[in-house]
Parts: sequence; C-alpha cells; structure tokens
Amino acid sequence: MEDIIQVKYALDTFYFLVMGAFVMWMAAGFAMLEAGLVRAKNTTEILTKNIALFAVACTMYLLCGYTIMYGGSEGGFLPDAWFGNTIADATVEEVLASNGDTYYSGSSDFFFQVVFVATAMSIVSGAVAERMKLWAFLAFAIVMTGVIYPLQGSWSWGGGFLSTAGFSDFAGSGIVHMCGASAALAGVLLLGARKGKYGESGQVNAIPGANLPMATLGTFILWMGWFGFNGGSELMVSNIEEANATAQVFVNTNAAASGGLIAALIVARLLFGKADLTMVLNGALAGLVAITADPLSPDPVVSTLIGAVGGVLVVFAILALDKVKIDDPVGAISVHGVVGFWGVMAVPFNNSDATFGNQLYGAFVIFAWTFVASLVVWGILKAVMGLRVTEEEEYEGVDLSECGMEAYPEFTNK
Repeated sequence: MEDIIQVKYALDTFYFLVMGAFVMWMAAGFAMLEAGLVRAKNTTEILTKNIALFAVACTMYLLCGYTIMYGGSEGGFLPDAWFGNTIADATVEEVLASNGDTYYSGSSDFFFQVVFVATAMSIVSGAVAERMKLWAFLAFAIVMTGVIYPLQGSWSWGGGFLSTAGFSDFAGSGIVHMCGASAALAGVLLLGARKGKYGESGQVNAIPGANLPMATLGTFILWMGWFGFNGGSELMVSNIEEANATAQVFVNTNAAASGGLIAALIVARLLFGKADLTMVLNGALAGLVAITADPLSPDPVVSTLIGAVGGVLVVFAILALDKVKIDDPVGAISVHGVVGFWGVMAVPFNNSDATFGNQLYGAFVIFAWTFVASLVVWGILKAVMGLRVTEEEEYEGVDLSECGMEAYPEFTNK
C-alpha cells in the first residue's frame, strides 16, 4: 500500500509539473499573438513586455502572491499573511500518514499557480500595446501579480468568501481571464486610443497587424497550452475516475475552441463578406476562455456550443468597443473579459452545484475589485511617471524609444 501511495504521489506531482509547463508555454503564445497583431515598429517592445512580465509575475508571486492567495483566511476577505515563502513539500512520512489525501508536492502546486498569474498579466499587455511606456507597464505588473490578482484569487480558490458563497470557476474564466481583462480595461481608459484609430466623425480606422502568420502561430500555441490550463486544474490523474475526468476536460477544451473558431468565422463572413483571420483567431481563443469555468460537466457537443456562443460574442464585443472608442489592438478585453463573463455564467447550465446568482455575484466581485484597484494603480502611475509615450515616439514606434532596437531592421528605409 505504501508503495502505491508513493507512486501515485510521484505521478500526480509529475502531471502537475508538466501541465504547468504547458501553461508556461502560453506565455510564448501570447507573445507571438501580440507581436503579430501590432505594427512592425512596435514588435520588439511587445516581446520585451511579454517576457519581462513573466519574470516579474514569477518573482512577485514567490515573494507574496502565493502567500496572499493560499495563506489562509477561510471564508474571509483578507489573508492571514501577506509576505513570506509558504511553499512546503510534505515528507514521505506525512504523505503516507495522509493515506493518499496529500497527492502532489507543494512546489508543484506553486509552479502550476505561478504560471496562471503570468497568464492574467499577459492579457493586459496586448490591450495597452503600441502606446504605453514599458516601465509604467512593468510597474503595474508588480502590483497586479503581487497583490491584485492573488487577493481576488484567495476569495475563491484560496477558500475565501466567494468560495463559501458557492461561486464556481474550475480553471479561471473569471478568476484569471476576466480579472486580466478588467485590469486591461482600466488601463486602456486612462491611456486612450492610438493616434489615428478613430476619426473625428466617429469612423473606425483599421490598423492591421504586421505578421499574421506569427499571430496564427501564437493562437496554436495558446490552444495547446490550454490543455494544461484546464487539464491541470483537475489536479490529479492517478486513478481511473480522475484519468477519465482529465481526458474529458481535454476533449471539451478542444471542442469549445473549435466551436468558437467556426462561429466567429461564420459571423465574420456574414458581417464583412470575408473570412477575417483576426476574428477567426479571437474566436478560437474565445471558445477556450468560455469553457474554462467548467470544462468537465458538459458533454463535447454542449462544450462546442458554449465555445460557439463565445465566438459569436467576441466578434460583436470587438465591434462594440470600437464604437465607444475603447482601443484594444488585439481584442483582449473582448476575448477574456466579455467571454470570460459568459464562461462564468454558463456554468449552471451543466453544473447543478452552481447557481446563476452565485456566479453573477462572483463575477461582479472579481470585476469590481480588479477594475477599481487597477484604476487606482494606473492613476498613480500616470501622475508619477506617465503612462503614454509622446506622440512623436508613438509615430516612430516604441521599439526605438523604449528598447533602442527594431525587430525588422532590414526593412527600414535608410
């Protein structure tokens, strides 16, 4: 029996680490997606933001974020501790004494959770692209990954008051995706639109991305990484029931992404008369975001429909935000915010343990806290160091002003 417990512990720990590595690879997906959807003159800076934010997120979550999120306060609003390293691996004796209840290492749990907080911050980088100062963005990343995200995460996954109230979010449609989008929305509102995006008479001027093959590659990477995002959230795989559940999560995740892509493709064709690739890519991501709140309860056909609704919503959300002059170069607020809310609210359709009232309550709390806290932090940064580059720097491209190098120097006219 002891040997079986040790093998199960090793297997579940290994599975957790591999799934965490999958989610870490989503950072590459976000980097490629965003680099493909911005103009060539802003490519180096967006890549710098994406790799730097990952390091900032990992460091801040190690210093305080993990402790805030999982440090205690059962059913409460505030954590029992704010700082310190609370990563703890059980000894062999402790694992055996638990009779299988301790089934993965504390370090593997931290690793899996830290790549989630980096994902939430990655959502912000695309929405504020092409006109935000690099160092203002990284300063915000410190607060976002160290305090704002972990605190709201503690209210649900950390056993706080949202968990007690019955809010359900399996892998983070609200806790991760809507949280990141809420922070992005606050920043965009203070930052303003890119020059030339909106005309004086209200027209919306398209600003095409520089590299759609790169954006497509980024979407495929994110799609693959999402199997770790949702599959790893099952937490274990070492018995028949959990192995079957994990397989179901993989199948449903893939089905929802497909449904979202097909729905966005059809809607784009009906609205624009063309197959808009950027809408297609965002449709796939919308399907993935939509199913993340509960990728286990529905069957694959229902999962496809949940993703399809997300694919429809994201197209209209992108158009609606442009109507009110909220400039989001990559559609992050629509994909992760609007569809994240849909994902949270779709849970009760298939999960009898969730209610629409509890889901709405949880979504409201996540949005209100993240948006208001982010607005305050963005506002302070705007007053202290400024958020936006100068008009000349924006025209020349932030690659030169922020990083001193171009991503595609061979195409520069001399």
